[in-house]
This record gives sequence, structure tokens and C-alpha cells, in this order.
Amino acid sequence: MKALILAAGYATRLRPLTDSIPKQLLPVGGRPMVDWILDGIEETSADEVHLVTNARFADDFERWAQDKDVRIHNDGTTSNEDRLGAIGDIRFVGLDDDLLVVAGDNLFDYSLAAYEDYWRERDGSCVAVFDVGDRELAKRYGIVEVDAEDRVVGFVEKPENPPTTLCATATYLYERDHLRLVERYLEEGNPPDQPGNYVAWLHKREPVYAYRFAGQWYDIGDAKQLVEADNRMRRRRGLPERSEYSPS
Repeated sequence: MKALILAAGYATRLRPLTDSIPKQLLPVGGRPMVDWILDGIEETSADEVHLVTNARFADDFERWAQDKDVRIHNDGTTSNEDRLGAIGDIRFVGLDDDLLVVAGDNLFDYSLAAYEDYWRERDGSCVAVFDVGDRELAKRYGIVEVDAEDRVVGFVEKPENPPTTLCATATYLYERDHLRLVERYLEEGNPPDQPGNYVAWLHKREPVYAYRFAGQWYDIGDAKQLVEADNRMRRRRGLPERSEYSPS
């Protein structure tokens, strides 16, 4: 199994912070955000860790990875307008193995090793899901419907009337054969961005299961979520909380 961290977006909602620092390298709890993800990946059986970024921030990630066993991939894009999108970046990296995919701005408490165990007990791919417990809140996310065995039977992005409150988070485990279908997905003209779009397409063709987890989860898209995640991780490390975020 290989692991891939997605870090090629431009985080426009966090500007001006992200004009000079990639979102995934912003400190959260006194460490680069992506370090927390790497900790979780290192608990799994992944024998290689890859990170895909863009041309603007490739040098920053190369410096970050100097003392880490992580291979950096520069997708060559330079702006939000020419980005490849998350699914396009999965194709760009071109790994041919079972694959753990984690968005680099996705922080959570659960064990990726336990997630891997769950996946290995099933014949299919997996998406990690979190019950947000509120249908108004569910309108902001990709929402998953499952059957009695937690196999995904429905997936809709930001629905006006959410059928459930199970939110798809940007952490996936793909079987090698399912990963190979990314090429077909893109050749059919499907959206290259938002990794959940691939799950929405895949579950109609192959078995995909939902891994339910508890604890805290942060999809860091705006300044409020960044402050919340920072303070959560600062509490974990015994650091004082802050009312406003600062990268220093």
C-alpha cells in the first residue's frame, strides 16, 4: 500500500496567509498541519508516502521533506485557474497500488491504522465518514447514504435536503483495481476536482464502504476553522490558546 497527501490547492479563502505559505504547512498546535497527517500515515502499513503540490509551493514542501521519507510531486500548476484538481492530481502522480489518500488540510483524531484494518476486512474501497448530527450543517458537505452493512449506496455534494448527516471526509482507501478507474472517470469528462466526486461515481460501479469514526474532525477551509483546529492541537500539546491565528 502507498499513501498520497493532497496538497496542490491554493486555499484562496485563507488569503493573505496562503499567498506565501501553503495551507498544509501553516502551523497548527505549533507544528505544520501536514505533520499531524504524516504521524497517522506512519502508523499504517504504507511503504511509501507521496505528496503532490503545485509549482508555486513545491520548493517549500521540498524543504519540509528534507528530514522525512516523503516524495514530493510538483504538478506544474501555478494558480487556482490552471489547477489539476484533486482527482487530476491522483492521476498525475500515477501510483499503481492500493492507495491511502488524505487531503493535507484534513485533521482528525481517529487512527489511520484502525481505518486500514476496517478496509482490509472488506472487499472494496472505503471513505471515512463523520456524522455531523445536523441537517443544516450537512448541506455544506458531501453526504453519504449507506445500507445495513455500511456499503455506500448514495453520495451527493452539498444537498439542499440532505438524506442523512453522514459527511464524507477527504480520507480514502482505494483498491488498486479501483484506483485504475480514475483514468476512465476523467476520460468520461467528469469533474477533476473535489475528491468525493470520484466516490460518487465509483460506488455505482464497485463496492465502496463507509468507515464511521468519532472524535474531532476539522476540514480547514476558512479562518474560523483554522483557529479552532489550532487551539484544539495547542490544548493537546499543553500550549496556551489564542483568540486570533498567527503563523508565528
